[in-house]
Amino acid sequence: MRIVFMGTPDFAVPVLNALVKAGHDVVAVYSQPPSRSGRGKQERPSPVHARATKHGIEVHHPVSLKGADEQEAFAALGADVAVVAAYGLLLPQAVLDAPRHGCLNVHGSILPRWRGAAPIHRAIQAGDEETGITIMQMEAGLDTGPMLLKGRTSIGRKTTGELHDELSEMGARLMVEALERLDELEPEVQDNALATYAPKIDKAETKLDFTRAADELERDARAFAPFPGSWFELNGTRVKLLRTVVIDGSGEPGTLIDDQFTIACGEGALSPVTLQKAGKPSMNREEFLRGNPVNAGTVLS
Repeated sequence: MRIVFMGTPDFAVPVLNALVKAGHDVVAVYSQPPSRSGRGKQERPSPVHARATKHGIEVHHPVSLKGADEQEAFAALGADVAVVAAYGLLLPQAVLDAPRHGCLNVHGSILPRWRGAAPIHRAIQAGDEETGITIMQMEAGLDTGPMLLKGRTSIGRKTTGELHDELSEMGARLMVEALERLDELEPEVQDNALATYAPKIDKAETKLDFTRAADELERDARAFAPFPGSWFELNGTRVKLLRTVVIDGSGEPGTLIDDQFTIACGEGALSPVTLQKAGKPSMNREEFLRGNPVNAGTVLS
């Protein structure tokens, strides 16, 4: 098929690779404009932009698709379908309607649960037993379109980073399958009464509040690992809690119960598994304690 691919972050790269490997004609890639980062604030293309360049595919990075000129340029590509994966721009109706088969999206949840920007994080935070990928036909609403294919996986004790990589590969496989079976798949309308929303992560919510229950904080730690990371302060230094386990214990919330870094919470206690000091690599608790010994009674701020 003649495809326009639209995506930006690492999550979308396996999808682009899979389309190319399957023999589709990816005539153009749309991605967010290069960002300026690092020393000298040099322009850095998005992961999708960089991969498209390696594939020899023309890349477009408009700041908006609302203008008539951009919409006409998109339509002129004559795509059979547009494949969208974490692109980052709203698609106007003119863009949604331009490809012969419309626009298909790779969404990181089992819709209609967790529509929105952060479905993987929110599924972990909520304690969901499973999540997955939905291939859906896009429409003007936020992740409201008819569903074509779904894949599922258990969450268990996975972090967002681990689920991100698993779901990215799943999305790539399902999108290729959806394109192969496009004429036979029956679109399933979403039940809006079952919909939940996954808002973008606010940095303010990543600070650990130890007055909350330990099991909630354990889920937060996994939901925000590896980035942006749930955190607290130890002796004035910010420390990320990337992975932890819930154990029995009690004490003043935010106080270390022992010299093994057991943290009292509003209900239960946490025993850290992986921590990371600001500017340092992540390390297990034993390695962390060798360089940062603590005493029972220490208060985390």
